Amino acid sequence: MAAGIFVWSLTTLLGSYVTNFWAFLVMRSLVGVGEASYSTIAPTIISDLFVGDTRSKFLALFYFATPVGSGLGYIVGSEASRVMGSWHWGLRVTPVFGAVAVLLILLVVQDPPRGESEGAHLSATSWWDDIKSLGKNKSFVMSTAAYTAVAFVARALAWWGPKFIALGLATQQGHQDVSLDDVSYIFGLIAMIAGLLGVPLGSFLGQKLRVRYQRADPIVFGMGMLFSTPLVLAALFIAGWNTTTCFVVVFFGQVLLNLNWAIVADILLVCYTVIPTRRSTAEAFQILFSHGLGDAGSPYLIGQISEILKKSFSTPAAFVEGAMVLNSTVSSIVSDFVTSLPD
Repeated sequence: MAAGIFVWSLTTLLGSYVTNFWAFLVMRSLVGVGEASYSTIAPTIISDLFVGDTRSKFLALFYFATPVGSGLGYIVGSEASRVMGSWHWGLRVTPVFGAVAVLLILLVVQDPPRGESEGAHLSATSWWDDIKSLGKNKSFVMSTAAYTAVAFVARALAWWGPKFIALGLATQQGHQDVSLDDVSYIFGLIAMIAGLLGVPLGSFLGQKLRVRYQRADPIVFGMGMLFSTPLVLAALFIAGWNTTTCFVVVFFGQVLLNLNWAIVADILLVCYTVIPTRRSTAEAFQILFSHGLGDAGSPYLIGQISEILKKSFSTPAAFVEGAMVLNSTVSSIVSDFVTSLPD
């Protein structure tokens, strides 16, 4: 984990100094490598240290860093860029926190034996046996599919949300000079507070309802997604006529969206879904699919859909042509991803 965060922080810092597009792309790709090496291991260590509701609480504490950190990133990044007069400084702040995390991991964290929290030390099975078992595990497959959908929505909202809201606010009388940086700052603050409330709320609801309803976790997960959809959609329309209402609706939509982060970890990592020796592999594959088919392409696909919808307002023929291009693009991405998977 320490090595992963070190690579993560170092490549983030180096990326702020490169001037070539391809060099910048390489640095950002290596950021993902560092992130993956850390985020696949940390939840499994928590699962090996705790059990039952205590595990759920600590996983909630860990996963609430995702939305809160994302929101804080908007605030710190935008302010650093504004104060220093360059977006590069938004990347140069991150390594400071990374260095602190590396020191804490090296000095504090210990790696417990697999299955220690369940009262047993289990022997590892082969990687291929783990893959075959996970492929037959319906809870793992379906929760991964749902988590991929959440990642798709969350990333697209984080990427396009501030810009779309800024465009909507600019149509209001007296708001024509609205700043994207100001909107990003408020959006990040909302995302951070929504994460602080939504993640522990999801974990709390799952723990309380699990006593009476065995399938409480997936129900809370699904209902959060279901009810967040109309709120986020409504906020995009409200941006054109009322600023305060728009941000309030976005806040409640993000609270509901954040219910899932700790719950999906519970579904994946508790002992009755994936055995302790397969937790890291399960976490790795869930992250692979959620990023590969979820948040990695969602900003691009949403942008393509936006362009198609713009054309559809001009001529029907342009809409059909744009739809064909989008279909070809999506098919190509999915085909390339499936081809890259092992047999």
